[in-house]
Amino acid sequence: MLDFGALRAARTRTEPFTYIVAEAALTSEEAGEVRRDYPAITKTGYLPLSQLEASGKFAELIADLQSPELAEVLSEKLNLDLIGKPRMITVRKHSKIGDGRIHNDSVSKICTMLVYLNDGWDKSEGGAIRALNGEHDMDDYAEEVEPLAGNVFAFARSETSWHGHPPFAGERYVIQTTFLTSEEELARKEQRGGLQLKLKKLFERIR
Repeated sequence: MLDFGALRAARTRTEPFTYIVAEAALTSEEAGEVRRDYPAITKTGYLPLSQLEASGKFAELIADLQSPELAEVLSEKLNLDLIGKPRMITVRKHSKIGDGRIHNDSVSKICTMLVYLNDGWDKSEGGAIRALNGEHDMDDYAEEVEPLAGNVFAFARSETSWHGHPPFAGERYVIQTTFLTSEEELARKEQRGGLQLKLKKLFERIR
């Protein structure tokens, strides 16, 4: 389902960090089918794939995100060696206002790719990710990527890979694939993600 040719055709940027932006990696029709078969997510934030059920077109896209070809393509485009590296997939359907603050990923993350699946977007309402020139100003950015169906933003983690998006609350479909430094880091993050999900469920029951 994922158009690897669109990823290969993307131009690699190296300032302020190494990243690519691809368009039409999925058609709008394919993205609609993925949304139709999306897991039943009611919570905000990224949820680990290991805690969700995958079926239909959603599962087809996940298979591409777990494929050796994705590691090969991103290795080439981002000047990394991702072959054989463990990867973690997390899934979002809803955002809250506090999401998207300026941040940099931990050193255990080698690179991250975001695949967007939304049908239409008004970036004046926020929610469009930005490759930032520094850690202090959301409006000082090199590039902005709307979360429209088929758009992809992939970047190599570095000391300058600051990113974030203006505040947005509502539906925001995105699947995140992160390549990690070790299986130990993958297990740790999966465990933490599962614990966070359990705490969310407990909080909702109490509330």
